[in-house]
Amino acid sequence: MTLPTEPIGSIPRPAYLVEGLGEFAAGRIDAAALAELESRALADTIRRFEETGSPVLTDGEQGKPSFATYPLAGLTALAPDGVVIPFADGHTRQLPRLTAGPFRYATHADEYLTRAKALTGKPVKQAVIAASAVSLIYPADGIEGYSQEQFVADLVNEAEADIRRSLDAGADSVQIDFTEGRLSLKLDPSGGLLRQFVDLNNAVLDRFTAEERAKIGVHTCPGGDQDSVHSLDVDYAGLLPALFDLRAGRFYVQLASESDPDRALATIADNLKADQRVFVGVTDPIDPRVETPEEVRDRVLAAARYVPADRLGTCDDCGFSPFADDTSTSRDIAFAKIKARVEGTRLAAEKLG
Repeated sequence: MTLPTEPIGSIPRPAYLVEGLGEFAAGRIDAAALAELESRALADTIRRFEETGSPVLTDGEQGKPSFATYPLAGLTALAPDGVVIPFADGHTRQLPRLTAGPFRYATHADEYLTRAKALTGKPVKQAVIAASAVSLIYPADGIEGYSQEQFVADLVNEAEADIRRSLDAGADSVQIDFTEGRLSLKLDPSGGLLRQFVDLNNAVLDRFTAEERAKIGVHTCPGGDQDSVHSLDVDYAGLLPALFDLRAGRFYVQLASESDPDRALATIADNLKADQRVFVGVTDPIDPRVETPEEVRDRVLAAARYVPADRLGTCDDCGFSPFADDTSTSRDIAFAKIKARVEGTRLAAEKLG
């Protein structure tokens, strides 16, 4: 038998691209020069992905400013003082704040997908940001002349278009990044905010057929930025039952860095729906040590004690560099971990077969 294995999304950008992004921000190079650097990085990323033996590739998010804010790049109706996301090591990331409507995405993810697919004959998946994450840009005190209800209606339309355009462009699958799910339980331990997030994302998912939803997945992790996280201390048992209420066909669940993976797996087994497949995280992007294929194999076999093999897959816990300026992990380590995941998954499949 074979077990599917997929990356989550981002790969650390090469030094020349990170430097180029800084030069562009400072006005020392133009958009054309930056695009040339991004194209060079994308080609190298696809080549190195193929060398790992990965059956499914991503674009490595080489052209995204971040996994969360790519739809906003270029919008003018934004202020910098939006929601602040604190990480365990003390650093923060801040979202922009919407200042006027109507809301529209400036960039759709299929633009990244099309460029990647032109460089490989292998299947390419596409990561998109969840509507729930983008909803955080609407200010708590509202916007005059543009109600939150109007904003949500526009957001659902845009999030649907982001997914649909990627499916139409030939994505092997579309992965919705939902890292704010676990974080929401830190912000609101009652679970009310989490339920709002699930309902909003389901409003998007309900616009797709059952066949389309089988190709749409949801990724959850406790954040991953500059070798730190924002919600690993939140009990997974509070998130997982609600997570599988999302009407998607695939779930990519961080597990390699979880302190009690067996407990999480038992909860997954209790809540996984009949039409859902779970991809368990078997490599930890934050840990600089590269896992061996045998360690990956053993993590897969442990998961198979809870989840039937025909509904099981593997992934990395998180993207390796969700924000463009994160240089805490090297490209070499990222690809070495991916290669270990691919080989370890193969070893587990042989054992299970």
